[in-house]
Amino acid sequence: MRAMIFDGPGRSLRLAKVATPTPGPEQVLLRVHACGICRTDLHILDGELKDPRLPLILGHQIVGTVVAKGEKVEQFAEGDRVGVPWLGATCNHCRYCLSGRENLCDNAQFTGYQIDGGFAEYTVADHRFSFPIPEGYPDLQAAPLLCAGLIGYRSLIMTGDAEHLGLYGFGAAAHIVVQVARWQGRKVYAFTRAGDVETQRFARQLGAVWAGGALDLPPEELEAAIIFAPDGALVPAALKAVAKGGTVVCGGIHMSDIPAFPYDILWGERTIKSVANLTRRDGEAFLALAPRVPVHTEVHPFPLAKANEALDALRRGLFHGAAALVVDGAEDVKQN
Repeated sequence: MRAMIFDGPGRSLRLAKVATPTPGPEQVLLRVHACGICRTDLHILDGELKDPRLPLILGHQIVGTVVAKGEKVEQFAEGDRVGVPWLGATCNHCRYCLSGRENLCDNAQFTGYQIDGGFAEYTVADHRFSFPIPEGYPDLQAAPLLCAGLIGYRSLIMTGDAEHLGLYGFGAAAHIVVQVARWQGRKVYAFTRAGDVETQRFARQLGAVWAGGALDLPPEELEAAIIFAPDGALVPAALKAVAKGGTVVCGGIHMSDIPAFPYDILWGERTIKSVANLTRRDGEAFLALAPRVPVHTEVHPFPLAKANEALDALRRGLFHGAAALVVDGAEDVKQN
């Protein structure tokens, strides 16, 4: 099969022919149709997430069709369309797994990090950590639901019942979260790079009541804010925008150092939380919710062989919404 191979930090992905994987007893073999591109892929590429399996196939927002399965797989049949997220396996017996917090398992393995992912024509995945794709979502539009959607949803849950919600960094996750939050009746305030008029316009089109620069203060105090951009300097900025009793949620897996800040912007029972990965329960809940909203994903397709160009476009902020690699049979393909 064709695959884009990662050999280590600082190197571009290389297109290669490698052996098609064989599913184990608990695995499904998927013919990959589309795989979303995530900022986490950049963190791995840049060496900010340490000790990936090498050589590695990146990609953890996978949509594919089951073409073979192990003898213990009962959940899926050949021909089923399946989604594979970041969380690929856990130990299933530690205190975190046993208490419904499998996202914190010390022995968890992650798709496109310790487990080969979806920047390839085929991949294998543990059926217990895979999800049926909701009807009505073409392959490309479904792919971002599997990380941008799931992590965004878990972040949103952590804001409780906040009515005035700020979103810092308006990329793939935020463009999904704003739709869910507006459906829930919340008011969303979007924070982007200073002067990024186009992204601010995009945020307002999706329902944000206000959009401004990342260091601006919104016209009303927020009850909660979610930071999706990997910039630690946004934590004190968000604290200044959040009212007493409010919450700042850090939604990324990696963030630059948080600078020192005065205690008075934290005082007043403000809280800072981080989001770590996702649980299968998150996946089931969000994928049931998305068609009800309904969530629409803005997706920019790239051919598999142009994965490096796609990653560079993400790094440079050259598109709104999300991006995905078209691997096989994904609908609505446009040439990039």
